[in-house]
Amino acid sequence: MNYDVLNELVLDIDLDKSRFSERDLALRHKHHWQANDLIIYDRGYPSFEFINEHVQASINYLMRVKTCHSNLIKAFVASGKKSEIAIMCPDQDKSFKGKPYTRKHTIQVRLIRVDLPGSETEILITSLLDSRKYPAKMFMKLYFMRWGVETFYDELKNKLKVEYFSGYSDTAICQDLFCAVFISNLQSIIVNGLDDDLERINEKRELTYKINTNVSYGLLKNRVLDLLCQKTPLDHIYKELEDLFIKHTIPIRNNRTNPRHTEKYRYKAKPKVTKNHRDTI
Repeated sequence: MNYDVLNELVLDIDLDKSRFSERDLALRHKHHWQANDLIIYDRGYPSFEFINEHVQASINYLMRVKTCHSNLIKAFVASGKKSEIAIMCPDQDKSFKGKPYTRKHTIQVRLIRVDLPGSETEILITSLLDSRKYPAKMFMKLYFMRWGVETFYDELKNKLKVEYFSGYSDTAICQDLFCAVFISNLQSIIVNGLDDDLERINEKRELTYKINTNVSYGLLKNRVLDLLCQKTPLDHIYKELEDLFIKHTIPIRNNRTNPRHTEKYRYKAKPKVTKNHRDTI
């Protein structure tokens, strides 16, 4: 993860007085957009204004959209079509003061239906309009490429417990966040260095195995100070971590599906942070 991006998200935001939507934060990264990019977003992002930002910058996008997002999306869902070119209009009930478009402005978009296992339907909206070059059947796999981002959120929140800050000041929050990201990056570097070893191990197994992320964080957190502070040669500690990581692997089980129980998150309480107390990384 880019340090400058984290710096913008944490140091430049007044955490006490300002609230930023996912779209606002995403647009703070516009200077990282490059020609020929395809940016993939989940259901929290789609809006006319947000899509228009990509159109004006000539940046391709792929977004998942809720089936009840708008009348346009509802009509597409009801049509039963797999793919359709549609005209998207801005919300007529909102003010256009200061907007770079008027109520008559339109955007041509492509809607894609993806039928998931278990009868769930996923609707995607994209700027990739050419159905011959980009057939509808490719979008399920394409959108799945975002899954690594979702699993990284899980690592930060549930394994590294990034929401449990050790203090209330900007300095304490930034320190905890950067520490968590440092640990995550270090774990990724070690895991990536074990690709060849894992490939040799997997040749002798029926299933493909990967490093157990949760265990590897536990092994790392007890040795990170040795890496930074001890006089023991760095390569010795690093080799010890590699050996420990490779001993703790789990099988990759493809195409597994778990039912989502969204109601259990509705009343989930936020972490209660006690001053100067947290699980040490």
